[in-house]
Amino acid sequence: MDSLYTWGSCLTHCSPCWKLPPAMPGLAVLGLSFVALLGLGKGGLLCLSRQFRMQGDYILGGLFPLGLAEEAELSHRTRPESITCSRFSTIGLFLVMALKMAVEEINNSSTLLPGLQLGYDLFDSCSEPVVTMKPSLMFLAKVDSRSIAAYCNYTQYQPRVLAVIGPHSSELALITGKFFGFFLMPQVSYGASMDRLSNRETFPSFFRTVSSNRVQLEAMVTLLQHFGWNWVAALGSDDEYGREGLSTFSSLAHARNICIAHESLVLLPRTDSVRLGKVQDVLHQVNQSQVHVVVLFASARAVHSLFQYSIRHSLTPKVWVGSDAWLTSDLIMMLPGIQQVGTILGFLQRGALLPEFSHYVRTQLALAADPTFCASQDAGQDVEEDVVGPRCPQCDQIMWQNLSTWLVQNLSAGQLHHQIFATYAAVYSVAQALHHTLHCSTSSCPTQEPVKPWQLLDNMYNMSFHVRGLELQFNASGNVDVEYDLKMWVWQGPTPKLHTVGTFNGSLQLQPSHMHWHTTCNQVPVSQCSQECREGQVRRVKGFHSCCYDCVDCKAGSYRQNPDDLTCTSCDEDQWSPERSTRCFPRMPRFLEWGDPAVLLLLLLLALVLGLILAALVLFISHRASPLVQASGGLVACFGLACLGLFCLSVLLFPGWPGHASCLAQQPVAHLPLTGCLSTLFLQAAETFVESELPPTWAVCMRRCLRAPWAWLLVLLLVLVEAALCSWSLAAFPSKVVTDWRVLPKEVLVHCHMHSWVGLGLVHVTNATLAFLCFLGTFLVQSQPGHYNRARSLTFAMLAYFITWVSFVPLFTNTQVLYQPAVQMGAILLCALGILAIFHLPKCYLLLWWPELNTPEFFLGQEHRDTTNGGRSGGRDRAQGDRE
Repeated sequence: MDSLYTWGSCLTHCSPCWKLPPAMPGLAVLGLSFVALLGLGKGGLLCLSRQFRMQGDYILGGLFPLGLAEEAELSHRTRPESITCSRFSTIGLFLVMALKMAVEEINNSSTLLPGLQLGYDLFDSCSEPVVTMKPSLMFLAKVDSRSIAAYCNYTQYQPRVLAVIGPHSSELALITGKFFGFFLMPQVSYGASMDRLSNRETFPSFFRTVSSNRVQLEAMVTLLQHFGWNWVAALGSDDEYGREGLSTFSSLAHARNICIAHESLVLLPRTDSVRLGKVQDVLHQVNQSQVHVVVLFASARAVHSLFQYSIRHSLTPKVWVGSDAWLTSDLIMMLPGIQQVGTILGFLQRGALLPEFSHYVRTQLALAADPTFCASQDAGQDVEEDVVGPRCPQCDQIMWQNLSTWLVQNLSAGQLHHQIFATYAAVYSVAQALHHTLHCSTSSCPTQEPVKPWQLLDNMYNMSFHVRGLELQFNASGNVDVEYDLKMWVWQGPTPKLHTVGTFNGSLQLQPSHMHWHTTCNQVPVSQCSQECREGQVRRVKGFHSCCYDCVDCKAGSYRQNPDDLTCTSCDEDQWSPERSTRCFPRMPRFLEWGDPAVLLLLLLLALVLGLILAALVLFISHRASPLVQASGGLVACFGLACLGLFCLSVLLFPGWPGHASCLAQQPVAHLPLTGCLSTLFLQAAETFVESELPPTWAVCMRRCLRAPWAWLLVLLLVLVEAALCSWSLAAFPSKVVTDWRVLPKEVLVHCHMHSWVGLGLVHVTNATLAFLCFLGTFLVQSQPGHYNRARSLTFAMLAYFITWVSFVPLFTNTQVLYQPAVQMGAILLCALGILAIFHLPKCYLLLWWPELNTPEFFLGQEHRDTTNGGRSGGRDRAQGDRE
């Protein structure tokens, strides 16, 4: 609430004619209504100006905007002469009445200042600093004097007034605040709202019954944020009020990620074409910026020139978020075609209701029109008129009946309620401070020496006071915290009405059903440079404004934390997220489970292989004395089958939750039984080689070394060698349980990590060597005709071994880590199945379905003949004949 002056309610004085402000042909209709309010006939004049002064125990000074000086007179001023305030402001008269009513209520009260009477001395500020300084100097003059003395110490200085109510605007308060602050005279403004006035060092005695502009601007920014209007224009009037408001709004908007597409000052209207051209440039720039919401923090005169040009050129309707300086201005509301500008809304300070104020105004106007009352007023007592001029000559030039009706009609609209209450509350704040200073009770005030202004000031800091049931308190900056009503202009006739559509008390509460927008279907306007990004998208800013951007999807493993984020936030190591996510999810542990389909399939294969091994083992044991089993090694062959079964059972260490012990045991438990199995096959291969390739005398000796008990010793030795290699591998390259966060997108992989391929190679050395020797010992061996060919089965069994493990390496390397244990399980089972199917199962087949071949001659061959015939035939004889 900073600019209370409205041109639409200005009248002339000392002239038989009325006139409208310059460049305002649109107010012709309003001017016709004023004709009925003017009258200069005998008996029709008022004596309102004589009511602007009243004696009392303590005097309050008052500065009110009752008039306005002509612009020509101000611009051509060359001497410090008096300025005539020719035009009359009805709002200023309202505020004077609010002060008078408050003073009369306090004087009639028996509890606030019992036994004391407040007086007042009111002057017209004319809304000009040069006019305001005269009454300000008068307030600081000594009691019963019109002069200000110069002292080193003003502690005992007693000025004419105890405190000052006003002025209405920040521009004036910036001047008077420093002036009164030098004398530490309390000053309570009812309209100056600039945030700069909260500086206690510069304005130590300044208070106000309105909130700082910062609160109103915070409410505006909250409103913009609520509707998602982040692409706006900001305009302010080219004065102290507009410049500070624009600067504060800019910083608040930036903190809330609201972009200002265009920011400019609107020059106050003058007659020169340069200023008018700048107003046009501002509007065209706003119109071309494609914003649909404009924050307009300006004085009424600046807004009038802006809207006047906008209506004349039919510019695009917009949402105008206005400050209280012009939101209730008659100058704007009565502008012809004002409904074409779009939607207008803004915040007005809330206060307690004063239902009897309308009646009080009528009563005072009636008294001012009563000749008897006017005659009783001693005009000669007002000795200041020869210095400051008549207090309000315009007030006495209007017929009271018409003025009374017009003023009350404006009051009933409720558009000036917040301004009237602020003035009313300002008087009560001074009275409450005086109550504390005089140590008054609810029944009396002790007699004391006259109160100095600085003594009153000391009691006003952080003071609480009640006004019509509403508790107000001056904070450390001299401001009061009050709620705001969100007002919207709604047209229900030629002029708009202010409807309350929300409130602001730190947070915004709206009534959407009561809002009327200028758009089709009453849709809320959209003012954004770029549309809101979807869920899981962040903004990639383009250009200079953060509100102009492209939307980029957040990749898997990242998410959009806040809607205003410019980059995606990576999930923590133990979390995951899909693409375009707004949150992260906890990773679940993943390992090769028993219920995995691949594991179930391998377990079925394990059951098959174990079943075949067990059947072969039972068959071999039951036929252990038969030539076939004896030719295969007898019990050594049974041992080899048992080792092959243990080799298969080692796959049970791979599924399930990996543990430290199971990781270490996997390779040794798998390869030690395989060594035992291959060692028995090596004995078979060696014996076949000896029989085929060595001389008979050497063959007999070597066969004895390859039979029990030397065979068992050789098997044990080979198993110990494998055990030593496994121990070395575990010591140098131990497998360990690893928690891998990067392999799987949604889960954490827990697996046994093979430290090095060297470790895996070590455990394969013994077995690969035995398999290679078996293959070499049997590949070129010539078989006897009509006898069982052990060499061929051993050769193909070793080929199966090599094919399995050679294929294992690339398959293992290219398989997902999760399923690498399954690959090892498959390699073990296929290797065992290859050896079993190629070497052992054919013998089982002969035992079951060809028992007639189970003879010493077929399986033992020359060995059996050597024992019966004394070794007459040698190895070279066996080389003759057909090979089987």
